[in-house]
Amino acid sequence: MAEEKTPSYEQAREELTEVVRRLEAGGLTLEQSIELWERGEKLAAICEEWLQGARVKLAAAMAQRRQPDPGGEAPF
Repeated sequence: MAEEKTPSYEQAREELTEVVRRLEAGGLTLEQSIELWERGEKLAAICEEWLQGARVKLAAAMAQRRQPDPGGEAPF
């Protein structure tokens, strides 16, 4: 079984938007609705992973910026 490539945040968000649109439009069978709901849950989790990774990177960058310069010289 081939492993599914993880979509980018933007791809996952776009597909999730389409899933929600289709669910809200109605006219689907129960089975189709459940399949779409499950796909939406997976896409939401992917988006959350991307956002959490971005939060971690941002926090690390901000922490590094707050640390004093070990050489004692500030760039400004």
